[in-house]
Amino acid sequence: MTPPAAFGTIGWFDLTVPDAGAVKDFYSKVCGWSANEVDMGGYADYDMNAADGKTVAGICNKRGPNADVPSQWLMYVRVADLKRSLDEVCAGGGTVVRDATSIGAYGVMAVVRDPAGAVIALIQPGT
Repeated sequence: MTPPAAFGTIGWFDLTVPDAGAVKDFYSKVCGWSANEVDMGGYADYDMNAADGKTVAGICNKRGPNADVPSQWLMYVRVADLKRSLDEVCAGGGTVVRDATSIGAYGVMAVVRDPAGAVIALIQPGT
C-alpha cells in the first residue's frame, strides 16, 4: 500500500480552458498523452495519461465548477486544514478566487491568488 502524500506537496495539475476537447488533442500530440473522458453531467472533461497509463493531469472546460477558474494550468497543493490556509491567504495579502468547494471523495478545494497575482489551488484531501 502506498502511503498518503504529505501535506505541502503538489497533488494535481489541471488546465482549465473554454474548449477542453480541442486543447486535449493538442496536448495528446505534443506530450504523447492519451485522454479519458470524465463525465461532468452534460459535458466531458479529460484525465490525461502518460505512456505508462498513469494519470498525470486534467484538462477541464471553463464551465460548471470551473467557470470562475482562470484559463491556465493550475497546481493543487495538499494542505492539512483548508480553512486555516484560507485565513492565512487573507492575512498575508492574498485573495480567495473560489471559496472552499467540495470535490466529493477527493476532499475540499479552493483557488487563491497570492499578493503578486499568481493563482494556486489548495486541497484538503478527503478520507
